[in-house]
Amino acid sequence: MSTRKQPPAWVRQAVDFGALAAFGGAFLFYRIKGLPGDEALVQATWFLVGGAAIAVIVGAVVERRLALMPLIVGGFALVFGVLTLVTQDDIWVKLKVTVLNLTLAVALLGGLRLGKNPLKLLLGSVIPINDRAWRILTLRYGLFFAVVGLTNELVRSEALVGWAMSQIGREGIDPADVWVSFRGVLWIASSVFGICNLPLILRNLEPGSDESVPPIEGPNAAP
Repeated sequence: MSTRKQPPAWVRQAVDFGALAAFGGAFLFYRIKGLPGDEALVQATWFLVGGAAIAVIVGAVVERRLALMPLIVGGFALVFGVLTLVTQDDIWVKLKVTVLNLTLAVALLGGLRLGKNPLKLLLGSVIPINDRAWRILTLRYGLFFAVVGLTNELVRSEALVGWAMSQIGREGIDPADVWVSFRGVLWIASSVFGICNLPLILRNLEPGSDESVPPIEGPNAAP
């Protein structure tokens, strides 16, 4: 029986990057127009919600499936994005990063503790590697998500950011500017982390598998 050909990996990567780039560009635009950071963040969230919706549609139409990880990430982005727009409070779009990453960390590390491979369940058959490699990746990503979630809690704290900026003589920095900058750095860090795990994946591919395997797309490389 022939297997269905998967679309190029760059399709989803382009959608995810485009959504985050639009979000960052919109935030910068509103800041240049003179909106305070928190208001600019709320307005830019329209682009984040739109990007999340497009990402889900791409999964359903282009990839012809609703993979679990993109569906979870898109669902969180939509829920917290809508909460941000309805309440006009930027705390929700910031909190999404914490809740999503800590939820995934608990699921991965908890599943690993129970002898399961939850990361394999999330990604399905996208990466054909052996169970030992899945366990290692599950531990690595579980710890990574936990660190990201806890770090986001520190960065989204306006009091802590204000104190840190005062220590380096930058009292006038808007906390929203700091958080959006952190979100950009987080996208880069997530991409680098995925690339760093490629050697492990390539060493543990199942016999006969295609070696052109893309890096794992974590939730922080998406809207």
